[in-house]
Amino acid sequence: VKAKMNVIIAGGTGAGKTTLLNALSSFISPKERIVTIEDAAELQLKQPHVARLETRPPNLEGHGAVRQRELLVNSLRMRPDRIVVGECRGEEALDMLQAMNTGHDGSLTTVHANSPRDAVSRLEVMVSLANANMQLVSIRQQIAAAVHLLVQASRLSDGSRRVMSITEVTGMEGEVITLQDLFVFEKR
Repeated sequence: VKAKMNVIIAGGTGAGKTTLLNALSSFISPKERIVTIEDAAELQLKQPHVARLETRPPNLEGHGAVRQRELLVNSLRMRPDRIVVGECRGEEALDMLQAMNTGHDGSLTTVHANSPRDAVSRLEVMVSLANANMQLVSIRQQIAAAVHLLVQASRLSDGSRRVMSITEVTGMEGEVITLQDLFVFEKR
């Protein structure tokens, strides 16, 4: 986080992704301007320059909805140093990757996935939801250029939550995104 790497926290339901995101966000410098984008306000950032954006469901007539994708596009006009998306779960993944690729280093988000490789696949699917005519190779190039680290969180059988692996995105080899495990938790 201090090195301004773009980090994606992956894990299943109840794995502690948001809790880990909160913990990691405490390492962001108080001098930086942060924009958070969430469905429900769960993040508790203590820095002085935080702009909190929250989605809004449509009213009874089906109007007035504010989606994460719209918030992400508008957040770029707020001159953020970092963008923290509470959870990437749809087409806003494309905007998130583009923000990471255009100078908003140190951005953080969470994704539902069971492994770092699954997280990359999920990102590919979410980006393709946003832009149906984008080729898979282009999507993978965007991911490889934008994401630096994948942190895999998991809830173990005894109920404890652990960081299972920290994986570096090393680039592309042909048409495949290459990953390198930096840390792997082994249960003994």
